[in-house]
Amino acid sequence: MNSLEVSNLQIWDRHTGRVIVPDSSFRVKQGSCLALVGESGSGKSLTCKAIMRLNKAGLSQSGDIVLDGSPLSQLSEKEMRAIRGKRLCMIMQNGMRAFDPSCVVGVPIRETLSRHFGWSRDEIAARMAEAMTSVMLRDPIGIMNRYPHELSGGMLQRIMIALAIVLEPDIVIADEPTTALDTIAQFETIEQLIRLRARTGCSMIVVSHDMAVVRRVADDMVVMKDGVIVEAGPVRKLQSDARHEYTRRLLGAKLALQQHFQAVMGGDSFVDRNRR
Repeated sequence: MNSLEVSNLQIWDRHTGRVIVPDSSFRVKQGSCLALVGESGSGKSLTCKAIMRLNKAGLSQSGDIVLDGSPLSQLSEKEMRAIRGKRLCMIMQNGMRAFDPSCVVGVPIRETLSRHFGWSRDEIAARMAEAMTSVMLRDPIGIMNRYPHELSGGMLQRIMIALAIVLEPDIVIADEPTTALDTIAQFETIEQLIRLRARTGCSMIVVSHDMAVVRRVADDMVVMKDGVIVEAGPVRKLQSDARHEYTRRLLGAKLALQQHFQAVMGGDSFVDRNRR
């Protein structure tokens, strides 16, 4: 059974007529994680925003997007607002841009949960405190009373994950969740996404160009280049038997960087020292 089906998605610039994503189709199986991979500018983020219907006003889209049998393309904007968050939740690439800088982070969280569930302020605080504690955020109430610029990128990512835990959506879309983070925060964020999926049973789409992240979290993979899907299939199968040259290049890039780094740092002796 598929949680989400995207068929013949096309995205174009309404002012210039330039087609950015010409014809994309893929499926997200219930309870699974699909990775959208490719270089910057390949159309991954635009595809995810098209699913949420959050692309900029100058972009148009066509095609069918079906969530658990319900066609989203036919919904009004008011109906889509009821879907966003409660059934489709997006964890933004840049945590700083996901929150209004003019107010403390608790304000949009309370607005979101009040709109979808009608909970009181105390109920929201209790549920968010439990979820934030589960993603290793200390002093949840204090954090919710701070402005975005007072928090690190890793903390903002974990706040978004905590909100997703409370919302329990059908699909979680994580758009380049580790790009703006340091190595330790990257590891923690990926582990939290894995726990989120295990805890809520949600399906997940992870956008990334980092194959190490993809191998850690995803079951299936869609490879995009210049807005076109060039290859798709299970991660393990593509890792061992990729057909398209672009896919093989993406898979090999991380290994080549690691080997180069090891050579610069002293080859096998560096590896041996770090295994002790």
